[in-house]
Amino acid sequence: MTSADYDLGYMEAVAELLQNYLLSDEIYWKMTSNSPPGEPGFPSLTLGTLLLSQQRVASRNLTTLQNNRKLSLLNKIEEIRMKWLTAWRSKAKEEFRSRLHLWGNYLEDLRQDPQGNADRYAYEVSRRVMLQLLLGEAEGIPEAELQMLRGLDGIIEGLMSPGEFVWDKDLAAGFPAQEYPYLYSQLRE
Repeated sequence: MTSADYDLGYMEAVAELLQNYLLSDEIYWKMTSNSPPGEPGFPSLTLGTLLLSQQRVASRNLTTLQNNRKLSLLNKIEEIRMKWLTAWRSKAKEEFRSRLHLWGNYLEDLRQDPQGNADRYAYEVSRRVMLQLLLGEAEGIPEAELQMLRGLDGIIEGLMSPGEFVWDKDLAAGFPAQEYPYLYSQLRE
């Protein structure tokens, strides 16, 4: 998993591009900013990835400097969000649809070959977390997509059993089991 500085760096890079991104037709916007040394490259700019970064940062114990940086970035992002709220909600709705299908594809792979795909779960489950975060931002998600999400959650329940938090333990406080049960799962024996 990545560090707080990684997520803060991502949020900083996003804040510079966010208005142009919201006004574009793109759901996945390529990032050209450099991530902190020793960390993976930044993923594409999407609202889901931004919301996940914000949630991870909120989960961590930050230094005073990091916390001040976080607060400044959150204010800047919220300003842009409110200015372009209709575009924000529309983008969230489109990304929800895209992430839903990607999550469904992974779960189908997991169902077909549990042992061969279980090692990807900790990475792939980030899509399910993003779906949860996007639900709170999108407007007018079709009922069929919400039913599909419930069906996919049923697949997880059938394949997985309760387990340890699948990400770094320092993030667990920001992702409680009641709200994110799929992060506390392991493949059934």
